[in-house]
Amino acid sequence: MPFVFLTLVNKNPNLLRVQFIVLILGVGLMLIKFLAHLLTQSNAILSDALESIINVAAGAFALYSLWLSQKPKDLDHPYGHGKIEFISIGFEGGMIVLAAFYILFEAVHSFIKPQEIKQLDMGIYLIAFSGLLNFIMGKYLVKIGTANKAGVMIADGKHLITDTYTSLGLIVGLILVKVTNFLWLDGVIALGMGALILYTGYGLIRKSIAGLMDEADEEILKELLPMLNLNRRKEWIDIHNLRVVKYGSNYHIDAHVTLPYYWNLEKAHEEVSAIDYLVANKFHKDIELFIHADPCIPSCCAICNISDCQVRTSPFQQTIEWTHANVLKNEKHSISA
Repeated sequence: MPFVFLTLVNKNPNLLRVQFIVLILGVGLMLIKFLAHLLTQSNAILSDALESIINVAAGAFALYSLWLSQKPKDLDHPYGHGKIEFISIGFEGGMIVLAAFYILFEAVHSFIKPQEIKQLDMGIYLIAFSGLLNFIMGKYLVKIGTANKAGVMIADGKHLITDTYTSLGLIVGLILVKVTNFLWLDGVIALGMGALILYTGYGLIRKSIAGLMDEADEEILKELLPMLNLNRRKEWIDIHNLRVVKYGSNYHIDAHVTLPYYWNLEKAHEEVSAIDYLVANKFHKDIELFIHADPCIPSCCAICNISDCQVRTSPFQQTIEWTHANVLKNEKHSISA
């Protein structure tokens, strides 16, 4: 019977406060960008302003999903509410893709029917100010989100940073338009921004699908496996059928550990608890760990390093390092594996 080690993440009102402030600032920046478009009639600036609508809508959804993801587990949601973060990320990505297609449409239309661009100086100043503020907010969101393993905040922060880069490119382009008076450059800039925004949206949708489909989390596996190999005991013959699923800021890990078949339940429980303690110390309160104890079989003898084993059927040959390739398989390790 598996031994269960359970930890819960407490609600963090500071995260909600930060996300709310970013949402309010986002509304202000959106208004500034639309003001810049009204003054200049630039399609490139319009593309930046349209993306700001996405920032605000995504920020509002992020705030809601962040609140929901921090709700404790209940009978209807035994794994918590953290999956809402992936839905939020997908929603943001979808809206970005829609905005990108509209931006591309307007850019093409500007080549067919160009229009005069006015007051570029003021437009450049307004876009520069909003871009700088976006960068500051984005960096802060990524920092707070990474510290608290809040995927929705990280996604929102990266989106704002990407928005800053597009704003920087936009400023350079508008300066070129002003210097050369080549109005067609405005459409070219809008096309480039539309393509970049489309790529950003695709990345967010891809991440959302991966999370909802419980794709293996490579990041945590890179931290978990070296730690297990470094601290493994000779009695832990192998660890297999390892699965990692992310629920908001929590990780749920299932694993099977192969132990000597002749141990009693108390001894097996002690070793499973040692693995629990090891992982909990590494990841603090971010892990919900379920470990199932498996009995060893004769083919395990070749990789079992217990020197005083009285029931060994074949000599020890080598220790198999636990790697991404063998711990994820639902089978005991062996020399031929």
